Amino acid sequence: MSTLLKDVYSPEFFHRFAEVVQKVVPTFEKAEFLNQIFADGWETKELKARMRHTAQVLHHFLPGQYPAAVSLLLQIIRQLQDEQFPVQHVEFMFFPDYVELYGLEDLETSVPAMEQITQFISCEFAVRPFILAYPAQMMTQMLLWSTHEHAWVRRFASEGARPRLPWAMALPFLKRDPAPLLPILENLKADSSEFVRRSVANNLNDISKDNPDLVLHLLAKWKGHSKETDWVVKHGSRTLLKQGHPEVLRYFGYEDDAPLEVKNFQVLTPAVALGKDLQFSFQLKNTAQVPQKVRLEYGVYYQKANQSLARKVFKISERVFAPAEECTISRRQSFRPITTRRYYPGAHRVSLIVNGQEKDIADFIVVP
Repeated sequence: MSTLLKDVYSPEFFHRFAEVVQKVVPTFEKAEFLNQIFADGWETKELKARMRHTAQVLHHFLPGQYPAAVSLLLQIIRQLQDEQFPVQHVEFMFFPDYVELYGLEDLETSVPAMEQITQFISCEFAVRPFILAYPAQMMTQMLLWSTHEHAWVRRFASEGARPRLPWAMALPFLKRDPAPLLPILENLKADSSEFVRRSVANNLNDISKDNPDLVLHLLAKWKGHSKETDWVVKHGSRTLLKQGHPEVLRYFGYEDDAPLEVKNFQVLTPAVALGKDLQFSFQLKNTAQVPQKVRLEYGVYYQKANQSLARKVFKISERVFAPAEECTISRRQSFRPITTRRYYPGAHRVSLIVNGQEKDIADFIVVP
C-alpha cells in the first residue's frame, strides 16, 4: 500500500465519492467523472495538483451559475457527513479549492460558503486570495468569525489570516502591519478549544518574525491572564526564544548572565556519514548557590550549496538546575535524508546555547 499522501486520492475514494454525489445529483455522470479524474497525467500529479484537478473536473458536472454550484457542494458535504464517510479530511481540500478557483468575484456567495465548508474541511488556504482582494471586508469578517459558536470557524479566523501560513500565499499587508489581527487574537487567546489556541500561538509566531516588538507588547499585556494564554504566548514566542531575543528570554525567566558553566564539550562523531547521526556530549554546572532556570539548546551549522553555513537551533530542555547541580548531557542529530532539507558533504559546526547565549562551538564534517 502506498504511503504517499497524494495517494489518498485513490480509485476507491473517487468511486465512493462519486456514489455520494449521485445521491445528491441523480443525473451525475459517474463514469465520465471518473474518466476525467484519471485522465492522462494523473499519476504524475502531486497532492496539490490532484486537489486542483479534482475541483476543475467537478466544475464540469455542476451548474454553470456559481451560487447554484456552491449550493450543490454544500448538499454533497451534508450527505458525506450523514453517511459518516471515512476520511483523513485532506482529501476534501478540493471543496475550498473550488471556492478559491471560481468564487473570487462573488464575495456574497463565497463568504457564507467558506463558513459552512470550513466546519467540514478547513478553508484556511482558500480564504487568502479573498483577504488580498477585499482586505477591509474580509478582516471584518474574520473578526466576526472569531466569535462563532463552532470551534473550527473560530480557528479559521486565526489560521486563515496568519501572515506566513506555511504552504500558502503570504499576506504582505499583515506582515507589514498586523494590527488588524490583534482583535481576532484577543478574542481567541483563551479559547476553550486547544485547536484554536494553537492557531493563535502560530499566528503570534508568524507576527514575531516581522514585528517582534508587537509580540513583546502582547506578552506584557497577556501575562498571567490564564494558564491557557500563558501557553499561547510561550508557544508563540518560540522563534524569538530560538533567536536568543534577550527581552523575551528575560520575560520567561532566563538570565543571559546566569552563572552556568559548560565543560567537556566533545563531538563524538567528527566525521558523519550521510544517513548517520552526529553525536556529541557535554557537562553543564550551576556554579551558584541558588537555583537557576536553564533553557538549553544546540545549533547545527549546516553547509549550504554555496558552501556558506546556516544555523538551525534545536531545543534540548528547559528546567531548573539546583544549587551546584552538574549533569552530563548527550545528544544525536540525524543526517538521514528528509524532504525539507538537503545535506551537502563538507565542513559543518555544532554549538551549545545556554539561555540564548552560544557558549561553545565545535567542527565536524559530513562525508558521502
